[in-house]
Amino acid sequence: MARLISHGLFVTGTDTSVGKTQIAAALARLLAERNLIVRPRKPVESGCRREGGRLVPEDARTLQAAARTDDPLELVCPYSMEPALSPERAAVLSGTTLTLNGVQAACLEGVAETDFLLVEGAGGFYSPLAPGALNADLAVALSLPVLLVAADRLGTIGHTLMTVDAIKRRGLTLAGVVLNRLDPHGDPLMDNAADLSRWLGHPVTVTDRFDTGTVDPGWMMLCPALAALADRLAASNQDLMSQKIL
Repeated sequence: MARLISHGLFVTGTDTSVGKTQIAAALARLLAERNLIVRPRKPVESGCRREGGRLVPEDARTLQAAARTDDPLELVCPYSMEPALSPERAAVLSGTTLTLNGVQAACLEGVAETDFLLVEGAGGFYSPLAPGALNADLAVALSLPVLLVAADRLGTIGHTLMTVDAIKRRGLTLAGVVLNRLDPHGDPLMDNAADLSRWLGHPVTVTDRFDTGTVDPGWMMLCPALAALADRLAASNQDLMSQKIL
């Protein structure tokens, strides 16, 4: 059985295309700037494009650059597949064998006890990952706190509350909820941040809308909104390390 690591973060979403990679990348940079050794892992990535005869996992490459890690891309993302489908289905079409134990072990490969393991799941919390396993099962296997990313759009309140309930039913710690404002305009009548905060009983982190045409990577624009969350994660990590020393 693969060893467990006591500190890190599992980033998941209410659905696909909610901006998990952008949020994870911003946190990776912020945590690295707070002197943590961040080991980013996007263990399975589908929808990869071919470049020079090889598949390139763009999300994993984004995390690699943001974390300023010396980990090779193959370690950040050991399973890259071309079909833009769920990992389970993409693996079948690609002739790749995926197992929960194998993906768990891949996440832990090259991660020292003092490192911060930052894992981004594929798709939503209940998206199929491997035969008989969901992203939720990987989060449980790694025993990491879960950060939930939701898109600021109509329907997100119900999706977020259901996913939060699923996370808690699995016995996992909810590290926080990030409401990601992907739409640069948005509906002025909606206030999902206030409504979600009321239903959850605590504030949610809200990103600022930004111009996707900027020359900087989009995730860099998210750093100011996520700074307080990064501070909390870094402080929690320091507490865990201090307990180990004692």
